[in-house]
Amino acid sequence: MNASELLENLTQKGVQLWVDNNKLNLRSPKGVITPEIQAELTTYKAEILAFLREQDVAAKAASIPLNIGLSLQTIGRLIGGFVKQSNVEYQPPVVDPKVMAQKLTVTFRPLPKGYDRTEIIKFREELATKFRDYGVKVLPWEEATTEFSYLFKVPKTNWKKSFKTKNVKSEVDAVIDVENTPFLLRKLGICVAENLYQIYSHLLLKNREISVSRIAKLSSWAEDHTAKYIEDPTNTQVITLTQIDQEFVNPLLPYQQKIKIGLNTLIRTFSEMVIGVSEEKISILNMNLSDSVFPRNEIEHFVANSLIPKIFVPIYPLLLSRFELGQYDPHESSYATKLVKLGNELAPTGLFPPGFKLYEVIKRKSHRDIVNVIVNGRTGVSYGFVAYAEPPQYIGEPEITENEWQSLLPVTGFNHDELRQNEKGRFYIKTKVNGEYLFKQIPDIWLVSSRSGSNKTDLKLESDVIRIGLKENLILQLPQNINPELADIKPSYDIYVMLAISLSAALYAPELIKNGAPIVHFHGYPALEWFKPNEYYVGVTNPSVPCGTYESGVFNFLGISSLTNQQVENTALVSLIEPDHGTNFIARDLEYLVERLKAGCAEGQIELGGKHFASLKAKFGDR
Repeated sequence: MNASELLENLTQKGVQLWVDNNKLNLRSPKGVITPEIQAELTTYKAEILAFLREQDVAAKAASIPLNIGLSLQTIGRLIGGFVKQSNVEYQPPVVDPKVMAQKLTVTFRPLPKGYDRTEIIKFREELATKFRDYGVKVLPWEEATTEFSYLFKVPKTNWKKSFKTKNVKSEVDAVIDVENTPFLLRKLGICVAENLYQIYSHLLLKNREISVSRIAKLSSWAEDHTAKYIEDPTNTQVITLTQIDQEFVNPLLPYQQKIKIGLNTLIRTFSEMVIGVSEEKISILNMNLSDSVFPRNEIEHFVANSLIPKIFVPIYPLLLSRFELGQYDPHESSYATKLVKLGNELAPTGLFPPGFKLYEVIKRKSHRDIVNVIVNGRTGVSYGFVAYAEPPQYIGEPEITENEWQSLLPVTGFNHDELRQNEKGRFYIKTKVNGEYLFKQIPDIWLVSSRSGSNKTDLKLESDVIRIGLKENLILQLPQNINPELADIKPSYDIYVMLAISLSAALYAPELIKNGAPIVHFHGYPALEWFKPNEYYVGVTNPSVPCGTYESGVFNFLGISSLTNQQVENTALVSLIEPDHGTNFIARDLEYLVERLKAGCAEGQIELGGKHFASLKAKFGDR
């Protein structure tokens, strides 16, 4: 049991812990604090104090109300299904890169012997300086690592070998390395190591899942990539610096060709991120496969708005354990049928390229096994999503008077001036719209979505369409007769975004979603001139947090709510821009959205990749 688990366990038993004058205080029901727990509290006291201090600072920053009258803490808990979670289980969102930076720890792996790429060496030094300027803790390699020894045995033989290596400590958020081409002898060693791992996996593991670090140590002893030194790959990302790939950043190269280049680059370097460097440009690549390019003289903006957010909130899928699981009949859902139609009608746009099976792209078994653990058993990856929000579901009045608000009950863990509940348990918020406080019910949100890895333009109603609910928690309903243990049917990485857009539309643009609304995401952008009256875009200047995080959900929620202060009317469509990622769209109906996207593609005003992002950014502000 670690400090976090101990805190969560005690909180669930009704124990309250807080820091006062640098002392740990607690209040506990009788009989909970046994001698064994008292000993654990003593052991983890320093870690618990640090955790509670950090949580208190984060909570205070996130509890300040924004211009809509709600705090980040309230928004994060609502869109993430954390209403009933304890403060230990829930972490408030962080959306300011300066605050993110102060929570990060990175290290630079020493340069390989004889490494002489001066442009990358110079950039590496600049990067370390910028990290420190922003408050990132930069640890020396020796301080960030510990020595580790392990014995490798080949089953049914007498062959064994002892290896010594270094482990990057789990508290390090990222390791920055450089790409270095292996010599022939090392390539032969890699081949031997992979064959031995396959033998070991077949004879001993027999498809049993083991940790990522264990796989890396068994299969990578002949290699020199940084991934094999990582103690906790779910917490520590590998960032590789290399020469910029001129083909990948070529704006004339079709995005679908860039997908293969980007994937091969990430797999070749076995990195979560690859930064390309030249004298004039910087590129950044992660699993979002954005082809973003920055001028070299904008390194400060690159580090603050692009790199730091990607380190702070890495790309990871939502685990099934976050959901209350159930089933539904897709044949009885008109919205599931509409979703299939939406995908089919968008096929000619080319905005949703077909996905790929991991075994088709990742040739080595050890690498496939590592990725399988990280992506939570997903067998394939695709880009973009299609979803259809159902009309928001209310019980009682969607909006109440101030006098009625005053009679409502408090909700544990929430600011009493932001969220309350009535006697039936329905939640209401106090929020500012056009300078006036309104008191609105939080509706139940339901939507249907393409499953992760599916072909968005050829969805199978019986197996590709899942139903997601947001009440006090997250709900996942799979199609009837689908066994999640036998079928690869997982929710999209972008669930928080879909739910945030739907909830914010219900609260701040109800006319847009009152009859249900199509929502799509693709890895590209519309040009500025594409937009018509009553169509709006927001989010161009947001930090580029990746998908799969509820920080990205918060930005989308704030994007739609910000339109209320612009006093827009008769909104037909909203485009929510995600830098270094792509665009989310929500529209008033299916036909309108399809017609507008098709027209944009036909006129060259909507394309995959970052070609049109510059025209939006040039406006330097949200329309």
